[in-house]
Amino acid sequence: MSDDTANDKNETDPSGIGGPDPETAEAETVVRLRAALDAKTREAESLQDRTLRLMAEFDNARKRAAREREDYVRFANESLIRELLPVLDNFDRALLAARGDAGASAVTAGIELIQRELLRVLEKFGATPFSSAGQPFDPERHEAVARVPTSEHPDMTVVAETARGYLLNGRVLRPAMVSVAVPPEALSADRGSSS
Repeated sequence: MSDDTANDKNETDPSGIGGPDPETAEAETVVRLRAALDAKTREAESLQDRTLRLMAEFDNARKRAAREREDYVRFANESLIRELLPVLDNFDRALLAARGDAGASAVTAGIELIQRELLRVLEKFGATPFSSAGQPFDPERHEAVARVPTSEHPDMTVVAETARGYLLNGRVLRPAMVSVAVPPEALSADRGSSS
């Protein structure tokens, strides 16, 4: 090797052994390590985000299952109670018929006692009757079975109940079957247009 070449080599490689400059190698290592650190940081953030999402999904599923369980318990007796409502309707009809007969007062008292006991048991399980007479017609709570022409009550007011409505834990179990007030001229106008 010539002296010029050896001098050039010594200037670029102070150790004189040959190979990359230690400062350059160190800088490249720092850059490589920073890139690896950034990649691992992004991966860790991604995994943390995924973990948080999974935890939130699990928590939502747990809450939804608890709500469904609670609703099941609250409304598990719904079909049984719905089947008992016609029995209560028949008690109402029997009492209405018996009250007109003075000789049936003992039977009337017995039927009233049985009816009250049945209502008390149903209330224990969340079923309660609601009153409709005199209330504005509400299609969520009432089923109109007749229209009554009258000027004594405001339009679309419940004037009579054919069958009581019931709630189960605040939700309509059975709408009340009702007669609804309409202005007399509205009914005659309907008849005139259908002829």
